[in-house]
Amino acid sequence: MRPLFTWQLRSRTLPLGEKTVVMGVINVTPDSFSDGGLFLEAKNAVAHGLRLLDEGADILDVGGESTRPGEPVAGTEQALPEEEELRRVLPVLEGILHARPDAILSIDTYKANVAKAAVAVGAEIVNDVSGFQWDPHMAATCAAVGCGVVLMHTRGRPGQWRELPHLADVTSTVAHDLANRVQVALERGVERAHIVLDPGFGFGKSFEDNYPLLAHLDRLQRLGFPLLAGSSRKSFVGRTVGKRLGCNVPPSDRLYGSLAAMVVSILRGVHIVRVHEVKPALEAAAIADEVLAAEAGDG
Repeated sequence: MRPLFTWQLRSRTLPLGEKTVVMGVINVTPDSFSDGGLFLEAKNAVAHGLRLLDEGADILDVGGESTRPGEPVAGTEQALPEEEELRRVLPVLEGILHARPDAILSIDTYKANVAKAAVAVGAEIVNDVSGFQWDPHMAATCAAVGCGVVLMHTRGRPGQWRELPHLADVTSTVAHDLANRVQVALERGVERAHIVLDPGFGFGKSFEDNYPLLAHLDRLQRLGFPLLAGSSRKSFVGRTVGKRLGCNVPPSDRLYGSLAAMVVSILRGVHIVRVHEVKPALEAAAIADEVLAAEAGDG
């Protein structure tokens, strides 16, 4: 069963639970693990976003900084300056909204100033991979602008991920940590109806951590918030498919494995899926949604 919610965004609401909401990814970066450089030019990123909307994306998630493993972020001298991040993402947000004023856009950032500027030009959602941990001003900023927020679970920083130990009970750890992030958000003024939670596949999890987390995602429903999951093109998917095929599987060839992980997440109660290929995801999600509806009917 998947509970129903109404997600409060900056200027509108979005019903969650009756059907899976599909969030399409736009990486305006030179170095993202899956498609770095393809959409670094604003005109290419805008065209890609409009194409994803035509394919049926419900939300577009625009990000200007890579957070792949090993990447220097937040608090390091090598982190991307917010001026450069703004230079990358603002023209893309503005270009998409100029062509499609009703589009629901999300800004993928952990920086409060980037979030504030993105919301000012029309973003409805702030998707913070750090769950308000890497910028102490982010929670208060999101509360002030009244946007929807996605709080992702992550352990440490990307430069530390390869050395982090395996978790004995990854789902309990994720649930505990997300509950703490929610408490911080609420204490700093973010309203409950604005919050969505993301377990953060691959973010500070070892290969062995991701599958127990996927298998037990339904336990996160106890937190009482809508869930978002992004398994698209992740390395744990590629490694599993590669073991079966006996070869390395680059991110661009991980579609079918990504769809399989996505369907499992939907059947475990996820409301929103973050994907790179929208049309195949919509088709697969439609089947998973019918299974959920049939289960509800049996009840």
